[in-house]
Amino acid sequence: MTGKALAWVAVIVTIALLAIGSVSAVEKDSGTLRGIPPGTVADYLHAVIMAHRTFYTIHIVNRLLQEGILDTSENWRATNTLPLPVQFLKETSEMAELTGAKVRYHLISQWPINKANAPATEFERRGLEAVQMHPDGPYTGIIGRGKEQFFGAVYADRAVTQVCIGCHNSHPNSPKSDFKIDDVMGGLVIIFPLNP
Repeated sequence: MTGKALAWVAVIVTIALLAIGSVSAVEKDSGTLRGIPPGTVADYLHAVIMAHRTFYTIHIVNRLLQEGILDTSENWRATNTLPLPVQFLKETSEMAELTGAKVRYHLISQWPINKANAPATEFERRGLEAVQMHPDGPYTGIIGRGKEQFFGAVYADRAVTQVCIGCHNSHPNSPKSDFKIDDVMGGLVIIFPLNP
């Protein structure tokens, strides 16, 4: 990863840590909410994650592809190419988890090229259905019981560039080949602990 990419990852991780440190959903004795509401924290994280992913896609991937400088590849480590935007997001999520903040985020789709990106839980399935029908707002909920409670949010993941659409529409493993700009291609799942 380049120095600039590492700097962007550091910014994402720092904001995630600050946001998680500021959220505390329920005060033990009174049962009242305090701190930043979890939905607001999820919205903040979503804004940062999507800003970085969109910037990476438009200003790095698209530019280097158009200028013929560097290509993207699913096997980017072995082929000395750029990671695909979905892989960039996956790598930054794994780096965020290494900080100990327990923030996780990943993409899911009803039409995944990689079967590992299909919804894996009932929460993800319901969330994906909800954002397909109502893409302007997230699907949210509490996941888990007792001390191990997490806040989950699923946001619509829209097609933002022709490069993304072209890759999904032409990939041999893609179950859907007619995406257009602004179509909901799947969902971004964000999960973090309510009691850090």
